[in-house]
Amino acid sequence: MLKIRVIPTLLWKNLGLVKGVGFDSWRRLGAVLPSVKVYNTRQVDELVFVDIAATGEGREPDYESVAEFSAECFVPLTVGGGVRSVEHVRKLLLAGADKVAINSSAYENPQLIRDTAQRFGAQCVVVSIDVRRSNGKYECYSQSGAQATGRDPVAWAKEVEACGAGEILLTSVERDGTMEGYDLDLIRQVSSAVKIPVIASGGAGNYEHMYAAIAEGKASALAAASMFHFTEQTPIEAKRFLASKGLPVRRGHTG
Repeated sequence: MLKIRVIPTLLWKNLGLVKGVGFDSWRRLGAVLPSVKVYNTRQVDELVFVDIAATGEGREPDYESVAEFSAECFVPLTVGGGVRSVEHVRKLLLAGADKVAINSSAYENPQLIRDTAQRFGAQCVVVSIDVRRSNGKYECYSQSGAQATGRDPVAWAKEVEACGAGEILLTSVERDGTMEGYDLDLIRQVSSAVKIPVIASGGAGNYEHMYAAIAEGKASALAAASMFHFTEQTPIEAKRFLASKGLPVRRGHTG
C-alpha cells in the first residue's frame, strides 16, 4: 500500500483565497502566501492550488502568481484552473508547479491528457473529477461544478487512466465545504475501477472522516480545505491519527 498523503487544498479567486459550500466559494480567507508559509511549517505532504475563476473567465493560468507562490512552497505543488493546452502545462511547470490538474478541458479534448502525459510524464498529470449525485446516480460536472457532462465518473475515471493520467482528484460537489464526511460510495466505486491513485476530496471534517475514506473508500490520498482553515485540526495530527490506526503515512513529516 502506498503511503497515505494528506493534502490541503487552496482555492484562489481574484487574488485571494476563498472557500464555501458546494463549490459556492464566497468566503474570503486572505492572501495566498501566508497560507503557503503556514503549511510549510506544518510539513504537509503536498498542496493543491486551484484558480477557480480562470476557466469561467476564459483565461490562461496566472503564471506569474504561480511562480511567486511556488518559490515559497517547499512541498510538491499541484496547480489547476484554466489549463487548456500542453503549452499551458509547460508554462505552469516552468513556473514551479510539480503537477498540473486538468478538469473542464479534458472532457472537451481527452487527447490533452494523452499529449501531456507523453510529453511530460504521467506523474505530473492530475485529472480532477467533480461529481454531483442526482436521483441516485452520479454524474461528472465541469466548469467548477456548474455544467453537467452526462458522463459517469467510473467510466470517465477509466478513460482518463487509459489516456495516461497519473492520478485522479475526486471531489463530491455536494459534500464540498460541509465537513460532514467524504462520499465513501463514490470514492469506493472510482478507486475500485482504476489502478492509479485516487485523492478523496469534498467533505472532510475530522480525522475519522479521513480514516474512513482510506479504510472504506480505498482512496490513496486525502485532500481537505475547510477542516484545516476553520478548525484547530492540522495535517500533522491527521497523519498521527491515521498512523495510530495502522495506516502507512510519511512518518518523517509527522513531527
